[in-house]
Order: sequence, then C-alpha cells, then structure tokens
Amino acid sequence: MMATILLVDDEELFRERLGRAFTKRKYTVFPAANYDEAMQLIAKQKPQMAVVDMRMPGKSGLELIKDGLRLHPEMRVVVLTGYGSIATATEAVKLGAVSYLPKPADVDDILNAFARDTELEIEQPPAEFQAPSLARLEWEHINRVLHDCRGNISAAAKKLGLHRRTLQRKLNKFPPDN
Repeated sequence: MMATILLVDDEELFRERLGRAFTKRKYTVFPAANYDEAMQLIAKQKPQMAVVDMRMPGKSGLELIKDGLRLHPEMRVVVLTGYGSIATATEAVKLGAVSYLPKPADVDDILNAFARDTELEIEQPPAEFQAPSLARLEWEHINRVLHDCRGNISAAAKKLGLHRRTLQRKLNKFPPDN
C-alpha cells in the first residue's frame, strides 16, 4: 500500500514542485490550495500525512490542523511557514503537529520531520545532503518577497534594496536547478 500525503499550500509552484518530489518517492499526493480544499480531501481520502502551510488566504494552517485532526485523528501533520515564530510553532505542536519547518523546505526535510514520529514507519533515503546553490536561494527569496508585495515590482525592489530594472532582469532568468 502506498503512503498518502496531503500538501496544502497557496503557492501553486511550490505545491506542484513538492508534489512531484513526493510522487517520485512513491507517495500518493493530494494537493490543496486552501483550508476548504484540504478539509474535503481529509474527509474523502483520509491521508496518512499532511504538510500544511501556516499562512493561507482564508482560514490559517492552525485552524486546518485543529479541524483536520478532529476529522481524522490518525493523520500526522508537519507545518511549513515562511513566517516562523516561537509562538505559532508552540501552538501548532499543541494542536497536534509533529513538527514545524521554515520555508523553503524540501522533501528530505519534511520526511525527516515525519520520521521523528515513532508511530510512522518512514523509509529514510541514505543521508545525501546537497545544499541549494546561492543562486537558487536568491531566486527563491526574490520570488517570496515579490509574492509578499503582491507582484508589485517597485515595492519588491525597494524591499530588496535593488533597482527596479535589476530586479526585472533577475526575474526574467529561469530558476537555477539547485
């Protein structure tokens, strides 16, 4: 029987990339963009695991953890966020999350977080850590800031301390592979 995982994140690109990575590792993936989609999938599919973004439009990841575990108590949850704080991490764990990870997190980070839960039997791949390149980290940071600025190039450039045209040139490049 294949392991099942629910991926809840409002960022489509991140959700799809993570979904492909889990699929390559033989997981059945159920993607959701928000609380409502996630609750429907939890009720219908009863996934073994869930990766939940903390901040989403509408109801938050904390509300999803609380309501999702009330509906399906056996599900194990790892919370991802780009806006980490000790208070929200503590609240997520109190509500039943097994771990709390900062974004960007990759599949290995998430599986390692689930592996700490002794009730789950997760097959760990051999430890082969490959750090992302500086170019990749820069690209992800720029896109996160742009997302936070609701796509406003001028506002993002100001936050990043870049000239608007420099930011536009960086955005026109393809994302680095690693």
